[in-house]
Amino acid sequence: MITKRRSANFPPTIWTNDYLQSLNDDHFMEEQFTSRIEKFKDATKDLFHEKKDIINQLKLIDTIRQLGVAYHFEREIKDAIGTIYILMDKNIDILKDDLFATSLLFRLLREHGFKISQGVFDGFKDENGNFQLSLCNDIEGMLSLYQASHLVMEGEDTLDKARVFSTKHLETIMEEKDLDTILKEHIKHALELPMHWRMARLHTYWFIGMYEKEDNMNPNLLEFAKLEFNMVQSIYKRELKQCSRWWATLNLLDGDLSFPRDRLVENFLFSMGWVSNPKFSFYRQTLTRVNCLITTIDDIYDIYGSLDELELFTSAVDRWDVNDIDYLPKYMKMCFLGLFNTTNETAYKVLKLRNANCIPYLKKSWLELCKAYLVEAKWAHNNYKPKTKEYLDNAWISIGTFPIFFHSFFGISEALSMEALESLEKFPIVMQRSFLILRLCNDLGTSTEEVNRGDVRKAIQCYMNEKGVSETIGRNYIKDLIRETWKQLNTNILTMSSPFDVSLNNLAMNIARTSHCIYQNGDGYGIPKNNTENMVISLLIKPISLGKILTLEQIVRQKGEEENFIKLLIVYLMGTLVDYVDDLPGMG
Repeated sequence: MITKRRSANFPPTIWTNDYLQSLNDDHFMEEQFTSRIEKFKDATKDLFHEKKDIINQLKLIDTIRQLGVAYHFEREIKDAIGTIYILMDKNIDILKDDLFATSLLFRLLREHGFKISQGVFDGFKDENGNFQLSLCNDIEGMLSLYQASHLVMEGEDTLDKARVFSTKHLETIMEEKDLDTILKEHIKHALELPMHWRMARLHTYWFIGMYEKEDNMNPNLLEFAKLEFNMVQSIYKRELKQCSRWWATLNLLDGDLSFPRDRLVENFLFSMGWVSNPKFSFYRQTLTRVNCLITTIDDIYDIYGSLDELELFTSAVDRWDVNDIDYLPKYMKMCFLGLFNTTNETAYKVLKLRNANCIPYLKKSWLELCKAYLVEAKWAHNNYKPKTKEYLDNAWISIGTFPIFFHSFFGISEALSMEALESLEKFPIVMQRSFLILRLCNDLGTSTEEVNRGDVRKAIQCYMNEKGVSETIGRNYIKDLIRETWKQLNTNILTMSSPFDVSLNNLAMNIARTSHCIYQNGDGYGIPKNNTENMVISLLIKPISLGKILTLEQIVRQKGEEENFIKLLIVYLMGTLVDYVDDLPGMG
């Protein structure tokens, strides 16, 4: 019997291997600016020791964080925040009439894991328990309150009210014609997506551009941030080129296996969003490979495979035996061998680097994913309409949960303790909530096209069918569910003990954040043009212009202290030329 095959007609990749290999690695820039960055690091450390009032201390910490250089100063920031926390009662009393500073204090303390009650906002309420309308005149205070409100935990009604109140009035403020241009940009950016939900690296790119426009910006911090951004970008660029060589050599999407999405660069973007610290190079490259395999297997189950074939593939993954490939159709043989060899190669590297045998865990992770895919495939083939809860109980796994988590654990956990290893299979609640947000964001961005081509109904359609409501109502329900899941994620990270170290809590947050950015304006993964393409160019391809941060006066001053004066001058002139060309009509 001839099996009828479906095709999603996915657009081809817009990033060829030849193009990626042609990218400049920027070794020259790294060599020239390493010593300069070190000087900026020393100068920034000195800022922490300068005597400042509480508000300026908070602003400094927040600025350094948003500029993307905070990971260099973890100890200094921890000490500063700790001191502020010890003097909490005194600081709250000082800031009691300052909505901006109180909100900033609240946000920074929660971001760094310190306990602070929503009660700090009670002084800004009226006798009825509502926020005072007079606060609307404090635009920066309203914006700060809005950002703080998204660190809400379960049961915190004050912060829920703060979000609704600040959102409503910021939207009204945006309509004012005489609003300061820079402040308007900050409000617009926040209303599109709050800082707590944003992919950190992408927010840093935006914030550097905004910080440059501020009258009271610190030029040394600005130059530091730009140089650091470009230095880290050059590291990502080399990792991306290595991943692209692997993908081209694997040549998995060829012949009979030509139908899945080819999204190497987008998969690297996910990995970079999840863990941006330069030291986790092995992790980013490993997860990029994992994401490529997840996508390929996902499309086999969703689009191409018959139920009989999918049962065979799931059984082959369960037995994890290369001899089983004789029972698989040709296109599945390629996929299984690619999965088997890549997983074993990863396990070999983990054994060398961390002295841990991860094969049993990685194998199990792929089996759990395939079993979840098979459930959805049966639903689709039988035209079964699951209830919303039934769908979500499986869908948070089918988004790629287990392979991503298990590879992450062995890639970034600082200590592979026996307690943590024994807890792996129980799967931490913070990761469950994180992957549920990824699933819900994915469904909001992709469900319409996927359902139209015959895939299983997504969360929106399940809710519509179950409740008999419109798509608009269904989408609003999913958005509310995302908000509630964020509350649960915040609650678990801020209040629950775990055998896993802080790196996995940060990963959970970053998986959720990256999900918002990729799917905020539709399917930024399956259809990577426009928004995702711009993200890739900004974060991975095009450095921030250096001409704007090195003035001729600064370069001349370095003539006596650096032997690379001529090279610095060339960089300045090249940066100026790039800016000039970008400003020409049609050249930006």
